[in-house]
Amino acid sequence: QTDSISLLFPGCAIMRPPRDGGIRYRGLTQEQIRSVQMLPVDYEIEYICRGNRVIVGPKVRKCLPNGTWTDIALHSRCLLLCPRVWTSLENGRVMARPPGPPVEGTQLHYSCHAGFILEGMNASHCTKLGKWDAPKPTCLCDVIPPTRKKKLYIGALFPMSGGWPGGQACMPSAQMALDLVNNRSDILPDYELELIHYDSMCDPGEATKLLYDLLYTEPIKIVLMPGCSGVSTLVAEAARMWNLIVLSYGSSSPALSNRQRFPTFFRTHPSATLHNPTRVQLFQKWKWTRIATIQQTTEVFTSTLDDLEERTKEAGIEISVRQSFLTDPAVAVKNLKRQDARIIVGLFYETEARKVFCEVFKEKLYGKKYVWFLIGWYADNWFKIKDPAINCTVENMTEAVEGHVTTEIVMLNPETVRGISNMTSQEFISALMSRLGGKNPEETGGFQEAPLAYDAVWALALALNKTVAPLKARGRRLEDFNYNTHDITAEIYRAMNTSSFEGVSGQVVFDAQGSRMAMTLIEQLQGGSYKKIGYYDSSQKNLSWFGNDVWIGAGPPADRTVVIEEYRFLSQKLFAAVSVFAGLGILLGIVCLTFNIYNGNVRYIQNSQPYLNNMTAVGCMMALAAVFPLGIDGHHVHTTQFPVVCQFRLWLLGLGFSLAYGSMFTKIWWVHTLFTKKEEKKEKKKQHLEPWKLYATVGVLLAIDFLSLMIWQIVDPLHITVEKFTKEAPKEDLDVLIQPLLEHCSSEKMNTWLGVVYGYKGLLLLLGIFLAYETKSVSTEKINDHRAVGMAIYNVAVLCLITAPVTMILSSQQDASFAFASLAIVFSAYITLVVLFVPKMRRLITRGEWQSEQQDTLKTGSSTNNNDEEKSRQLERENRELQKIIQEKEERVSALRNQLAERQALRNRRQPSTDNHSRPPSFSNSSNLYPAESKINRNHCHNSQIPLLYK
Repeated sequence: QTDSISLLFPGCAIMRPPRDGGIRYRGLTQEQIRSVQMLPVDYEIEYICRGNRVIVGPKVRKCLPNGTWTDIALHSRCLLLCPRVWTSLENGRVMARPPGPPVEGTQLHYSCHAGFILEGMNASHCTKLGKWDAPKPTCLCDVIPPTRKKKLYIGALFPMSGGWPGGQACMPSAQMALDLVNNRSDILPDYELELIHYDSMCDPGEATKLLYDLLYTEPIKIVLMPGCSGVSTLVAEAARMWNLIVLSYGSSSPALSNRQRFPTFFRTHPSATLHNPTRVQLFQKWKWTRIATIQQTTEVFTSTLDDLEERTKEAGIEISVRQSFLTDPAVAVKNLKRQDARIIVGLFYETEARKVFCEVFKEKLYGKKYVWFLIGWYADNWFKIKDPAINCTVENMTEAVEGHVTTEIVMLNPETVRGISNMTSQEFISALMSRLGGKNPEETGGFQEAPLAYDAVWALALALNKTVAPLKARGRRLEDFNYNTHDITAEIYRAMNTSSFEGVSGQVVFDAQGSRMAMTLIEQLQGGSYKKIGYYDSSQKNLSWFGNDVWIGAGPPADRTVVIEEYRFLSQKLFAAVSVFAGLGILLGIVCLTFNIYNGNVRYIQNSQPYLNNMTAVGCMMALAAVFPLGIDGHHVHTTQFPVVCQFRLWLLGLGFSLAYGSMFTKIWWVHTLFTKKEEKKEKKKQHLEPWKLYATVGVLLAIDFLSLMIWQIVDPLHITVEKFTKEAPKEDLDVLIQPLLEHCSSEKMNTWLGVVYGYKGLLLLLGIFLAYETKSVSTEKINDHRAVGMAIYNVAVLCLITAPVTMILSSQQDASFAFASLAIVFSAYITLVVLFVPKMRRLITRGEWQSEQQDTLKTGSSTNNNDEEKSRQLERENRELQKIIQEKEERVSALRNQLAERQALRNRRQPSTDNHSRPPSFSNSSNLYPAESKINRNHCHNSQIPLLYK
């Protein structure tokens, strides 16, 4: 994409940085710098050097439409800088070869003005070590001939009151610099600078009126010097229309770095964004990743906060709360308290700072749990000044502000060196105190910024002095300046842009946006007074730390309430108690299973379908075994092993239920199917109960559960999830919260799967209850324990239907949930085993039926069985045989009766009726004889059946 853009729009290739230096790319991140190959037209790059080195050659290059950089023939090098004090000579001249900053290899030649004598060597050489090889000479003066100087006027706006009353110290400081400049014969010897100033009250509205007066009244001002960011923004935006250079001594708004909007603006006060790298460095030093901000709604603070947000984002620091206010900070401070802000950056003027900290005191937003970061250019006693706008005492304010940290641009050179004014920083402070008439510096607004105002005048004077020769070469003079002489303004701009000198505030140099580069001082309020705790050089990313920071608590507070995660584990006493019951239940299951297998040949046991009972016992033991993984949590196993425990819970309980309940359900199902039909079908149905049908039914139920569990674990396997509860505050430490956590076995669609399983199992349980009720009056010897099975189904179904929803409701209470679920499993298993197996044990023990039918026959020599059911079956078989015999006899009697009737009819046809009276009685009654005999025989057969039925 970059290549296609470069084809459409010409640009310049990226240049290599000089040795011991680098290149600052405006608006590009490190990733973009590494990836881009071409830079667009009009893009500016700036060279920077490491350590005490300066750029020799073009510092800023601009991409031209022809694809080259400006001044491409001139090389830019980073060379060591020798002390600049040698480059100026009072009452004399210094010639530097080559011209430019005093770097290694520079040769200085000294000479004195007329009437002065040079004392010392007339030349000095800057060595590769960054030192001069000869002491600085001096010029001894005799008499300075009087000259008539022309006046150049500076229009200044000093805020003597308002949000930042910086003019109280800055105006005397600027006036002091003017006096010294006007007394120098080597700086503007033919001119005298005069200051015309007004009180802007740090109010843009008031400044508008004053600016009108400055511009529309004589004399013409060659430069404007405003203070306060809001005022400077107004003046700088209007100055471009009047062809004026603006030099501010007290404006920190990042918005003023916009060269397109403010093309003629310079400032000796660094941009407020210079605080932000220091703040981010301190956040990282104290391991804070979460901060909050509160700002006054003005452009300077909004721009600064936007820059801070970008820098914190790059550093991985979160701005969790961002509050702002216009005049009343009460609501904003309450919001900070409510949202648990701990590390708070405050951006507001001094008067609003008092309002903020009065609210901070009321909300108790101070102390060992909080750290405030403020701007360092307030007066040292700003919190002790009585303010009618607040209702807090000095003691309240002192208590609230204790321990806060300030970041302040280094405005006073910490080194004892003499700058361009031949004055050290300490000598400057002494002279300023004298000019203030002994006024308390802590009560003087702008006292910290006074060195910046002092150096601003010197920067202006040196720039104007630098323009004299070029203008003279073109036949122009500074006194020719008016609001339409663009060439003179351009010459002043070039001179300001290349300014570089040692001032009382340190090295004065402007970047490409006209902003001052400087170090940052870090201070902390300790015991009511500010103490220096470090310096930070953002250009070198070097933090000089003194290690004398003091905290109310044991150390730097946490950036948020410390949350200690504490897992909730199952009560070990409860787990041990339930485990004992489960273990005894498993032992009972083993006993029942052994008993059932050992007595499998006993007819009474055989008639109870012992294989199904074995499955029930095994299922109960598996369900009881599921109690152990049900109680295992993070107290026993590592988090990585917890999913395995979840699988054991699911499979043991699922398959155990299928075996135990499925085998009982199978019995009751087939009893209902075969023995609750119509009377005419009962005999036929009784003959078709085969064991494989029972086993197949259990297998189907088991297969359904196995497949459903398998699909569940393949599609949506169980994993560990952590439930978070409401944070709890321990009594011993108010700054710590306990975050209770509870581990659960879950899956992505847990509710869906549970709904399917519970729905299927619930229907099965309800159907089991119905079948048990329907078969309660059925009596059959084929499944002789179906009434006991029905009773077990009742108990299991009721416990399961109650336990399932209750455990879901109590899932967040680990002890109650485990107790309810595990005891339901234990009771269900115990009831099932006791109801199914204990009556069988009791019967076999009390009646002595421990041997099978075959063994009993061998020992007694008789096939007699004392079992009532066996006797009943034998009588039924005999009864059926007798019924067959009776049916055969009845058929025979009917055939004989028909034969007799035929014979009698035949005899009657052959003999006359008279013969009937002469026959003997024995023959005449022969027809009655047979029926009587037949009746007797028939009754005899029936009578013979009765003793057999009731034998």
